[in-house]
Amino acid sequence: MKPPRCLLSLGLSGALALGWAAAQGAAPTPRPITPPEPPATATVTRNEPVALEFTPDKLSRLKVPAGFQLKVMATGLGNARSLLVMPDGGIYLSRMKDGDIWYLKDANGDGQIVAAERRQVARNVSSAHGMSVREGKLYLAAEKTIWVMDIAKDGSLNVPRVFADGFPDAGQHGARGMHWGPDGYLYAAFGSTNNDSRTPNPEEATLLRISPDGKSREIYASGLRHTIGFNWHPITGALYGFDQGSDWHGDNIPPEELNVIERGKNYGWPFCFGDENPDPYVNASGIPGKITKAEYCTGTQGSLLNYTAHAAAIDMTFYTAAQFPAEYKNSVFVAYRGSWNRSEPSGYQIAHVSFDANNRPTAITPFVSGFVYQDAGTWKQFGRVAGVAQYTDGSLIFTDDQSGVLYRVLYTGGQK
Repeated sequence: MKPPRCLLSLGLSGALALGWAAAQGAAPTPRPITPPEPPATATVTRNEPVALEFTPDKLSRLKVPAGFQLKVMATGLGNARSLLVMPDGGIYLSRMKDGDIWYLKDANGDGQIVAAERRQVARNVSSAHGMSVREGKLYLAAEKTIWVMDIAKDGSLNVPRVFADGFPDAGQHGARGMHWGPDGYLYAAFGSTNNDSRTPNPEEATLLRISPDGKSREIYASGLRHTIGFNWHPITGALYGFDQGSDWHGDNIPPEELNVIERGKNYGWPFCFGDENPDPYVNASGIPGKITKAEYCTGTQGSLLNYTAHAAAIDMTFYTAAQFPAEYKNSVFVAYRGSWNRSEPSGYQIAHVSFDANNRPTAITPFVSGFVYQDAGTWKQFGRVAGVAQYTDGSLIFTDDQSGVLYRVLYTGGQK
């Protein structure tokens, strides 16, 4: 048996030698050089307004449109992030830093949720954030895992079990938004792990579409730095999402974006922002294909509307109830948590996105504001808004994840 092995070895060596000789004779393929870009200098600011605890006297600082009233529904909720309102008025509240879910319910209908009307129903879930319900089960998006729990009649949840796993690391952006889509698939957003650089993991900075059994998934849309808040228009079915732009690129770029998110589209991050605008402060060497940044951006999807840079959209909801005036029907409310790297702070508000008669978004304007203000030359704030949802009576509720407050906006005056 030894001679055949020797012949095989000699034959393999000869083939390798011939292959090496052929490779040596072939002309090398030149590697394209990154197209040049002019130098770009940014003036950046770290400006974190002084954080203050909420106290009842601060409620008078907050502004809402005429005819609306703002009330406090609950306090002492800690790192209150996402909200999920159930048909019976129960509210699931995720707390990202605490890794848990609480169940809140105004049992006596007095508009307050006191300590006896709230309880922890899930815990020890790292970076618990986005929630969605389907067929009696609550789905929870965490850092690298989507969990599922059965819902009991009293709102309790059983022990979380894995629905889908192996998602990207959290890195800089650990908050995950998630919703069951009208097509029966689960959609979950996974932000970039860094500020403004591509990484090898193709699932970072994307919106993923996950099969109903959790066993397969696809990249539905890419180039989305951190789109936590997204949802489908109740009439047109178009999927809208708010994307957070890069930090440290100056006071005014990139803007915060409202996008219509379509399957297979690239929304430009980190090289482009807004209406296919090249970002001058991002290194072009990472662009696939070694084309210019401008050429790359023409192949991406531009935003529909832009808002003040660094406002940091966290959540959004379509308003479909009848309590508010007719012009609010099927429009959007978005929670802008607030900036930390802008000379004049942006965000710290609930904003409203108006839609025209053709159900197209036209403008973004403040709806609840006043959380941030200047006092003797010093910027101060007493609220970082995060989750926003429509309550069962048609009012709007939202959270402050800094002081742990649950607010409620009601319409009380004028003709609807």
